[in-house]
Amino acid sequence: MALYEHTVMTRQDISAQQAEALNDTIKALIEEGGGAVAKIEYWGLRNLTYRVKKNRKAHYSLLAIDAPAAAVAEVERQLSLNEDVLRWLTVRVEELDLELSPLLARRERERDRDRPARTDEAAASE
Repeated sequence: MALYEHTVMTRQDISAQQAEALNDTIKALIEEGGGAVAKIEYWGLRNLTYRVKKNRKAHYSLLAIDAPAAAVAEVERQLSLNEDVLRWLTVRVEELDLELSPLLARRERERDRDRPARTDEAAASE
């Protein structure tokens, strides 16, 4: 089986739960085709550089896939029929990167930086 990174952009007016449900649908299609999804990252609603099908924003998702080419072709066929999907890109890779993407890693660093640091005095008073 081959290794792929699959990115999906969905319309801005669907909910985050609907975007994640689409990820679950993609995962089910891959598993039916004899493959496996190693990682799913939902990147959230992001601004687009230019309008895509009259949308200024889109929900982004990244999937790390280990599947035969036929399963990936079926996923792409299903995505082309789905009106909520704006664009998708599937890239074959040599190995899957299972760490957090740079986008989510940066969010984690910012979240950790914004949290107030607990001091030993505050912990001792509890």
